[in-house]
Amino acid sequence: MSLTVGFDSFLGNPQAVTAVREMVASGRVPGALLFSGPEGVGKKTLAVMVAKALVCGREGGDFCGECARCRKAGQMLNAAREDLARRRDIKESARRVEGLIYFDLQIIEPITKFILADQIRQLRAIAYTRPFEFPRRVFIVDEAQTIHWQAIDLLLKVLEEPPETTTFILVCPNAFELRPTIRSRCTQVAFQPVSESIIQGLLAGERKLTAPQRELAARVAAGSIARARSFDPAEYERRRQPWVEYLDAVADRGTTAAGSGGNLRQAFESARALAEIRGDLEATLGVGYSLLSDLMRLLVNPAAETVVNVDLTSRMRNWAPKLGLDKVSKLKSGLDEAYRLQIRNVNPQLGFETLAIDVNSLHKPHSA
Repeated sequence: MSLTVGFDSFLGNPQAVTAVREMVASGRVPGALLFSGPEGVGKKTLAVMVAKALVCGREGGDFCGECARCRKAGQMLNAAREDLARRRDIKESARRVEGLIYFDLQIIEPITKFILADQIRQLRAIAYTRPFEFPRRVFIVDEAQTIHWQAIDLLLKVLEEPPETTTFILVCPNAFELRPTIRSRCTQVAFQPVSESIIQGLLAGERKLTAPQRELAARVAAGSIARARSFDPAEYERRRQPWVEYLDAVADRGTTAAGSGGNLRQAFESARALAEIRGDLEATLGVGYSLLSDLMRLLVNPAAETVVNVDLTSRMRNWAPKLGLDKVSKLKSGLDEAYRLQIRNVNPQLGFETLAIDVNSLHKPHSA
């Protein structure tokens, strides 16, 4: 059975696919395109497809993936990726941009945390020369929002006077992160989150996950195919379990002073576990935010079916009325503070412990 190739193999965002497909088929592709939308929904993937379709040796407004030009396009893109990886490993910053060579198809990405001025200078110098092997060049500028401020005017000058044989595709999460003069010179193609049904279908074919794990992965991914593909159920559970125990403690207000103290002890133990989780604290906080968002949804509508942590729905329906909006809001503010303090390398354990005390004091248990 042959695999689906060409634009038909792209998952989700049918409006974006239709728009670029019609451009290619008509032969009227703008000199500059801007692909914007959430992370992980395939913006760069579709940009590469457009590039291949513009150079494919077969007619029809698509790409075959088999002809000599398509194979050569793949080789160029792979060589560009390898060159970028090599440059990122160079310790001396001044040497990272030495000897830049751009192919007829080129993906330009940040070498450091920025796309540097020398990268855009090379783009500008090559854009006005005739392509070497294809009928036209395609430069894909990924993470365009990271273009260094010193390079913005260089790019703008190229877009103001676009070369006849070069197409630029800028890719970024939010078009409004780019200067208005850049946006105004591009034809924008907007991307949306990919539907859960598409993501679950993809995971069913690609990964050995159970049906509940696929559902959870699709909810956590929030429309991002990339995030769904990288979702690790065991790692997510490791980060989430201390939050579950923490919320168990603060939701159970107790009816006696001893009961309340016991709850605080459990909250302190959970706070210590949260602080001890190795790795990215931001990811750990993200799990906490997702649980609090779910609780907000359930407080507004107890029958809500759009919770992220779908496997904990019944448990959260038990927490929600015990916490109420005041406590959930207080917890959210505490996570905001932990997020701010992480850049100062402050141990979050004390903050989580203090937060548990503050939340516990919002509603004192009634005496018997």
